[in-house]
Amino acid sequence: MREILIVGGGYAGFYTAWGLQKKLRPGEARVTVVDPRPYMTYQPFLPEVAAGSVEARHAVVSLRRHLRGTRLISGTVTGISNADRTVTVRPVHGDAYALHYDVLVVTAGAVTRTFPIPGLAQQAIGLKHVEEAVAIRDRLLTAFDQAASLPVGPERRKLLTVTFVGGGFSGVEGFGELLSLAAAMLRSYPELTVGDLSFHLVEARGRILPEVSDRPGAWVVRHLERRGGHVHLNTQLLSAEDGHVVLSDGTEYDSELIVWAAGNAANPVVHNHTDLPLDERGLLLARADLRVGTDAEPVPDVWAAGDDASVPDLASPVPGARTVPNAQHAVRQGRRLAKNLVADLRGRRVRNYRHGSLGVVATLGLGRGIFQYKGIVIKGFPAWLMHRGYHVLAVPSWERKIRVLAVWLTAALTGRDLVSLASVQHPRDAFVTGEVTQNPSAGRAKEGSTP
Repeated sequence: MREILIVGGGYAGFYTAWGLQKKLRPGEARVTVVDPRPYMTYQPFLPEVAAGSVEARHAVVSLRRHLRGTRLISGTVTGISNADRTVTVRPVHGDAYALHYDVLVVTAGAVTRTFPIPGLAQQAIGLKHVEEAVAIRDRLLTAFDQAASLPVGPERRKLLTVTFVGGGFSGVEGFGELLSLAAAMLRSYPELTVGDLSFHLVEARGRILPEVSDRPGAWVVRHLERRGGHVHLNTQLLSAEDGHVVLSDGTEYDSELIVWAAGNAANPVVHNHTDLPLDERGLLLARADLRVGTDAEPVPDVWAAGDDASVPDLASPVPGARTVPNAQHAVRQGRRLAKNLVADLRGRRVRNYRHGSLGVVATLGLGRGIFQYKGIVIKGFPAWLMHRGYHVLAVPSWERKIRVLAVWLTAALTGRDLVSLASVQHPRDAFVTGEVTQNPSAGRAKEGSTP
């Protein structure tokens, strides 16, 4: 029986394994997925997790529940040696070991791209994993509690200052959702006013949301600024030491919460620890049928999809275009890859991956959004409804769809839940000290670790 090894259980890896589970005959092949997390994160929900509009557990999909016929290994692949048909796995506990495969599928996913900016590693938090989204929400809620007991001054101003670095979808959606949450919270904090809030979005390029055209992108900037946000275009973060933000446009201020959403980088195992062919960006070179290699020199029994794969975009009119790293492509590449793997095992013809964009849609906060498909642009509440409708359909499994819908309907009737559970990040503090920790997140953000 052939061993199909899938490196990574994100979008592309999950959908590949899910598809294989449905299509493989008993005894035809064994599928193994290696991933350090026991779940697939539905990343488009992370901004709403940060705002409390989606429960954290509902933004993830259990691998064991949905991949029942798949062997799951909790660990990280640290090296790929296709010459030996092995990968090196570092488990959560224990020593690293080699794992053999007959067919390899690399869907390791991208990692957050960072730069050596002073204070960034000590102060900032990403928005790529559900743990980070939960921590962002808890820190904002805790900051409101702390600020409400302080007089007007530098400490209170710092607590209520939020900085997002990165003007892509993740950064803009997170910024808009947290801005909406903060405005709603003011009704529960009579000690605070809208003038106490200071939200900054920093983008190195001259525009945000590069997936939409110029005019809708400019409208989003104006919309966020009308709501009190400060959008810094053509601006870079120079320093964040001790929460003191220094921007390249000369702006300086203190910020309690700094969220880094400035793009992705190739997974280190793909970029540095494999003998498979890479392109100039450090991504796995893939053909249109998702085999690794080129049309002239394919790599036998090795496939790739998702953010770490450089796949020809056959739907693009631009010669030589490659698919962009987003959820639409990762999901559909995973589905196509499962079909191609089964076809290849059975000696049948495989098909090329081709997918035209369904348009782009973004949430800008509760009841606000933007949608664009070619020349069609929809703004405001209708776009927000389209965002929710699309993603509740796209999230895997009916069980998750029902849970997400239930939370949205409950919130529509009862309003936002504004409770912070920051103490769950350090649950033993009270037990060890024998005291009640009033500000569980205070100081922790300055110790140099991110959730």
